[in-house]
Amino acid sequence: MRLSTVILPHRRWADGGRQAWQRAEELGFDTAYTYDHLSWRSFRDGPWFGAIPTLTAAAAVTSGMRLGTLVTSPNFRHPVTLAKELISLDDISGGRVTLGIGAGGSGFDATALGQEAWTPRERADRFGEFVPLLDSLLSQDVVTYEGTFYSAHEVRNIPGCLQRPRLPFAVAATGPRGMELAARYGQAWVTTGDPKLFETGTPAESRAAIARQAERLDAACEAVGREGAAPRKILLTGFTPDRPLASFEAFVDFAGDYADLGFDEIVVHWPIPDSFFEADHAVFEKIATEAVAQLP
Repeated sequence: MRLSTVILPHRRWADGGRQAWQRAEELGFDTAYTYDHLSWRSFRDGPWFGAIPTLTAAAAVTSGMRLGTLVTSPNFRHPVTLAKELISLDDISGGRVTLGIGAGGSGFDATALGQEAWTPRERADRFGEFVPLLDSLLSQDVVTYEGTFYSAHEVRNIPGCLQRPRLPFAVAATGPRGMELAARYGQAWVTTGDPKLFETGTPAESRAAIARQAERLDAACEAVGREGAAPRKILLTGFTPDRPLASFEAFVDFAGDYADLGFDEIVVHWPIPDSFFEADHAVFEKIATEAVAQLP
């Protein structure tokens, strides 16, 4: 089991930002991710910084911990420009970057560029072009592509990623089209659970729903001929009825349940006082340093 964290980009680098990323490495987290949004929910009217510059700064003050987005989406990204930034970040970090990538939602990012929010079908259509094109841009020196939503004309990405053939994708998906993309292109698959159960469901109902999602991923892998090398399974916590950070014992039980479902990475949010992600920091650090050793 890998234990990772998400550090939201809401603090100035000199006012706690740098220290959080360095402390995450000291605590032994496998990966430290950040959200790739222009703003997010209750943080919209407060400080919020860009994901790629934040990860670049984090790469400069850490040495071994992996770094990544959780997740990037097409809402305000284009594959051509994103690929160039990711190749640069992968180089600066010494090959430590994972791209978490999803179809996007209907939040603030969806209309920030002045467009109407895309329908779920259009988000899926765009995602279906976005991921394969980004795969090509990150793994080939020269790419030309003409699609319905995205184009690339003799785009050069030399020397490419340090990680070969490209940096890994962690594809967030629950629907059939997204699952197929995860099966074809993902080195990992990400879920936050079933949002319908967040407020009204039970932990047992949530686990059952996530188990069904994992089964659909396995079926998608079989359909594309990948059952022997399926993507790793990542659970981003904080969006299920569980309270895994309530105590050390609660987390060990929670992580053990998901290890039994085949998940090999649990991601917890770095505590933020007076917010949706409030948690006891002493408990959080104990979980970071001791919990994985308690798992079977």
